[in-house]
Order: sequence, then structure tokens, then C-alpha cells
Amino acid sequence: MLTGIGLSLLRTIVFTQIDHAPTPALLTASFFIRGLDLGATTTPGMTMLYTSLPRRKIPREPVRAQPHPRRPLPERTREMTLRLLAVHAHPDDESSKGAATLAKYAAEGVDVLVATCTGGERGDVLNPAFDTPAVHKDLPAIRRREMAAAAEILGVRQRFLGHVDSGLNQPLPDGSFAALSIEDASGPLTRLMREFRPQVVITYDETGGYPHPDHIRTHEVTRKAFDATEDGTPRKLYYLATLSRAWFQAMHDATEAAGLESRMGPVLDELPPDRLPVTTRIRCEQHFATRDRALKAHATQTDPAHPFFSHDRDLERATWPWEDYHLVNGTPAETEDDLFAGLR
Repeated sequence: MLTGIGLSLLRTIVFTQIDHAPTPALLTASFFIRGLDLGATTTPGMTMLYTSLPRRKIPREPVRAQPHPRRPLPERTREMTLRLLAVHAHPDDESSKGAATLAKYAAEGVDVLVATCTGGERGDVLNPAFDTPAVHKDLPAIRRREMAAAAEILGVRQRFLGHVDSGLNQPLPDGSFAALSIEDASGPLTRLMREFRPQVVITYDETGGYPHPDHIRTHEVTRKAFDATEDGTPRKLYYLATLSRAWFQAMHDATEAAGLESRMGPVLDELPPDRLPVTTRIRCEQHFATRDRALKAHATQTDPAHPFFSHDRDLERATWPWEDYHLVNGTPAETEDDLFAGLR
């Protein structure tokens, strides 16, 4: 039996310590003391007394809910996310033009979305190993699977805009992308831009990069959609300046200087002079291997014998470690090294 002094001392110790560290042992002792204060004894009925007394809550760290990966982000979080939209004509264009840039920004946490205007239904099969009647018959579905594989390799999201490939033959097929009115052709992209709200948009210049009707129309609908979604929010529009004559010339010269055989000569013979001034250079040599894997994922569209695959990749990283762009809506004071310069 505890004396009054002993009980008083025990009470002081227990209730002083319990405020600092409410362990189970201290909580049990506190119930025992309260029971004695109420005149109870340490009998089996004491258990009922302990459970009837108010219990001290043990403080715990609050549990913070994590957003479900498929749930739309709250508005405030979306505003803090950098978003890049690359608009291309066909599946494979995203992997042959600016792919290392997309992989770089995706790896850095930027939300990168590729908008593919058509399904490439009227495209050729450029890889001799896949040039078979069965592949031609199922080409639209094959190209969608190739696109999905390339997007996964690059670490980006991708959306088809639903237009039909125009092909290269004239006259343009009815209902094809390039045969639509500009209003009808730009509608899906305008809606996508309003939904995604990119701070940076990448596409082709007015030549399309080469004179395919779908590439030229991609330029036109991107300009129209970009202007139609103007709301005063700072944004930047870029034209691709990759795979330029300057790039092919630099790689040709570096390859020959290294005592290696260059296969760039025939390509240089066909290329016109570069017309776009380069305003922005994105250093992305660490992602060249990713670029190559994404391009090869478009197996029907990639000829392994093409000169692009023949040059030494280490030589390329040392000679030309960038991908080049032209800023449309502005003139930077010096060459940019970030598409989001001035927006971060």
C-alpha cells in the first residue's frame, strides 16, 4: 500500500513525464493513480475503472493524402507545373526532330505532351525488312503501336488529334488533314491547347521542314491555335531548327577529321542553305541514346541503312551536343539555353 507522501511523489513523476513522452507504461501508471484517488483498489475490477477513465491522445504525424496518378491535379498545382507541347504531323516525327529535347525536359519533371495530327495512314514503309503486304494492310494500327512505344521511351505523353494522313499525291484526298478548312483542321489542337495550357509550344516553320502537305498544315494549325488561345499568359512558340545543313556539315567535317568515312556527303548535296536563325540551343547530348531508341521504335519508318545512323555517337556528343530552335514570338538578347527562359 502506498503512503500519502509516496503516492504524491509518484503522481508528480508520472504526470510530469507523461506530458513529454506518453508511453503505454506511463499511461497505465496514471490510470492506477487515478483509481487510487477515487478510492479504488488494485482488484480485477480496477480494469473496468481504467477503461472508463478519459484517455490521453498520443500525438501522431498527420497523414497527408497523395494525389492519385490519374486524378486531375488541383488548379494551383497545375499552375506550378511547366508544360511543353510538341505538335507534329505523323507518328515518328516527334522522334526524328527534337526528341532528345523532349526526353531531357521530361526527365527534369516537365509535363511534355506530343500532339500528333494524323495517324500516318498513307505513309510508306521505309524499312525494307517490314515492306510486306501484311504490314501495309495493317499499317495504321502498327504505327499507333510504334507511337506508343516511342512515347514510353521518351517519357512523354501523346495524343492523336484524329486527322487523316494526306499523303504526298495530288490532288489531296477528300477529308484528309491538308484538304480540310483551316477552321476544321485547327479545332482539335485549339481545344487541346485550352485544356493543356502549355507555356512552350514547338512545331515546324512555314515550310513544314520539308514540303509534305501535312507538315505545312501542321505549321498552319499550330499558329492558328496558338493565336486563338491567347489569354495574356506568358507563352513561347518555337520552330524546330534541328537536322539543319549546319548540323550535317559539322558532322561530315568532324567524321572526316577523325579519319572515319562520312556518309553525309549525298545528304549535303541535296540540302538547301539554312534559313532560320538559331535563337535557342538546348544541350541534350545525354539523351541522344534515348532519341535513337525512340526513333528505332518506329520500325516501319526507320531504315537502319540511313546515314543518320552511321555517324559515331561519341563524335556527335563532342561536335554538336545541342538541338536548335528558333523563337518566333520574341528576340532574346543572347542565345537561350532553356526553352522556358523567362518563364520559370
